[in-house]
Parts: sequence; structure tokens; C-alpha cells
Amino acid sequence: MTYAVGVDFGTTNSVIAFANEQGEVRSVSWPTPKGPTQTFRTALMFWKQGRGLGHVAGPQAMERAVAAEEGERFIQSFKTHLASAVFSEARLFGNKVTIEEMVAIFLRHLFEAQGGTQIAAKAWLCAGRPVVFAGERPDEDLAVRRLSDAYAAAGLAQADFAFEPLGAAYWHARHLKRDETVLVADSGGGTSDFALLHFSPSSHGLEAEALAHGGCGVAGDSFDYRLIDHVISPRLGKGASYRSLEKLLPLPAYFHAAFAQWHQISWLKSSKTLGELRRFAEFSDRGGELEALAELIEMDLGFELYQTVGAVKASLSSATEAPLRFCRGGVAIDAQVKRDDFENWIAPDLARIEAALDETLALAKRGVEKIDAVFMTGGTSHIPALRRIFEQRFGAEKLHFDNPFQSVAAGLALLAADRRRRAEKPPVKKRIAQPH
Repeated sequence: MTYAVGVDFGTTNSVIAFANEQGEVRSVSWPTPKGPTQTFRTALMFWKQGRGLGHVAGPQAMERAVAAEEGERFIQSFKTHLASAVFSEARLFGNKVTIEEMVAIFLRHLFEAQGGTQIAAKAWLCAGRPVVFAGERPDEDLAVRRLSDAYAAAGLAQADFAFEPLGAAYWHARHLKRDETVLVADSGGGTSDFALLHFSPSSHGLEAEALAHGGCGVAGDSFDYRLIDHVISPRLGKGASYRSLEKLLPLPAYFHAAFAQWHQISWLKSSKTLGELRRFAEFSDRGGELEALAELIEMDLGFELYQTVGAVKASLSSATEAPLRFCRGGVAIDAQVKRDDFENWIAPDLARIEAALDETLALAKRGVEKIDAVFMTGGTSHIPALRRIFEQRFGAEKLHFDNPFQSVAAGLALLAADRRRRAEKPPVKKRIAQPH
């Protein structure tokens, strides 16, 4: 029987880890055409199947997205909608799918290759959640309720939620031999989360005192937005005008604002939106570029564009410039991106992340000198400009990096095992003094 499970349901990737009673952790893997992977892409592909919907997730959704068959809808970064009261459901091929159902469908696919959710149903399960949810004006209570309902609908009603950076902290601290105050900085796709904890190893295990939590809804997807907004959108009609009643008017900003956000791009693929975009193109001074934008949306090329942008971002972590080339259908983009420009574009996002860090430290009432170690995790932790913020604050010698994609799930599995042991520990019987 599985003893404990950690689930990191991420904006970009999701991970599952199992822990046994001895504290040994195993991250699970999924098959792909290129070999097994330990990260399951947080993506869904839907199509019409009879009166209902067919769907796949993760690597299978990615395969179908690359094939770009007609009559399918690719959806990614949908975790970002959890805290939005504006988004409650989607209409897919005449079927209503709520955000809770969407997440539940994904979770069932996530566990499918591991024998299904029933494998984890009797285990102690710890599920990660952001400290601060992504989106404009996020509603935390709504997001947690939706997340709880989704886990229950997937057959995982026993899910015990914990902040994602707490999981990463447990992973970092698993081999500690002395007291240590640790700051965890978890930067993924949708959020940047912080946790400050004081760990004390003891004969009973690891004791953790939570000092402060914080974060913001800014991370890798925000950086992708800057790349699209500055490099791709200007070549697809951003800033165009159209003629109406002898007047030259600016194109509504909505199209390119939604196009540059991964959680919004799939919803542009509707006959109403595409028809409206093509009508603007007909009377625009840059009609060809807008037609190319419409084709990219209609052909569901969002995932391929995502891969291209992600590759450029990754290249800029080690190179001073990188080519951005995307050629598909009637869309052809060839640009050179300099790291200096990229860092200027993401400067407002970095400022928000740094402000969230300041707030976390202020809540803990701990100065930089009182922090022994900084554990950075999550895919976005590789961005040099982000790392510099922490190097300048704490010194490079205090920074630690380990298992950026699996550390949260692995730590949550350890946390789940720890909570189970404490819950199942028999109560200590008090000795009753006998009368003389």
C-alpha cells in the first residue's frame, strides 16, 4: 500500500512523488515517444466524441498539439483561472466544462499511468497550492474551494493542502544535522512563492517552525508574455489600425493581450472572435499580419509557439542572445533576442517578485543576516536576472539549487509521510499514581 503521496499540480508542469515509511522518496515517470519523463505537462487536448468530449493530457496532449489536427482544442496554464471569479466554465464543442471539472480530468490523467487515483486514495496525500494564486485580483477562497472540489471529483477527497514552497523546504532540509533558518524561493510558471522556516533536527525527526509565507502571481508565464509582446506580436499586427467610416482607428488591444498569455490564447479560437479579427484585417493597414495571427490561432499553434518561446528563454539563461524562429503555415517569424533587452522587458516583473520577497522578510521580522540558507527551486529559478536578486541580497554562498522540477512534490510526499506518522502515533499513556 502506498504510504504517502505528494502532488505538485503546477501551471506548466505537474509532478507526483511517493514516500514510504522509511522516508525514501520516488518521483514517478510517464512514457513519451522520446523516453520517460518525470514532469507531466499541465495541458489538455479536447475533441468532440459522440455527444460528449474525448480528452488526453500531458505528453499525449503535446503530441496531438504538434500534429495540429482540426476539430481539437488545446488548453494549457489553466491553473491560472482557479482564482478568477470571471472564469467559471468553458464551452467546448457544445459541452460545458467547469474549471473544477477541467482540473479533475487532468488529475485523473496524471494518475492514470500510475494505476489510477485509487492507488493514492488510501494514502496520506499532500497537495501543493501557491501562497498567492496567479491572476488579476485573485480570490484565494474561491481558488482553494475549486481546487478541493477538483481533487474530490478526481477521487482524491482526502487531499491535505500545503504551500508549495513548504514542500521544497522539506526536501532541502531532509539531511540537516543542525538548526537552520531557510528561505525557499519557488518560481514556476504562474507564481513566485516564498516560505521562511526554522528547522530543528531532533530524535523525533525534523521540527519545522513556519516564520512567514508570501508571494505574487508573477513567474515564467509573465516572462513569456514579455517575449511575445515585444518580439512576436509586433510582427503579427500589434499596433495596427483599421479604417471605419473614413476614420483610421487603433485595433482593439484585446486580441494581442490575450494572445500573449498562455491561459488565454486557447479561448481566442472561437468563430465569433476569429470572424471579428478577420473583419478588422480586411480594413487594416496591416491586414496580412492580422490574417497570420488568425491562422495561428485557428490552427491551434499555441503549443508550438510556447515551445519556441520557452527555448529562447532557456537559451538566454546561458547566452547573451538567441534566435527566435517560428515558421508554420502562413506564419513566419525570424528575430534575434538579446539578453539585455529581455532583462529590461521583465524588469517590472522582477520588481514585483522582489517586493513580495521584501514583504515576506518583513512579516518574519528576520534580517538577511539571520537567514542561513536560500533554496531556489522551480524552472524560472534558472533566469540569471532573478538569481542576481538573491545573490545580491544573501550572497552566492548561501544559495542552494537541487532538483528544480521534482523538489516540491518530493518534499510534499515527505511532509505527508511525516503528518501520517504523527497522526497514527499512539497516544502516550499517563501513569496514574497508586495510593500508598
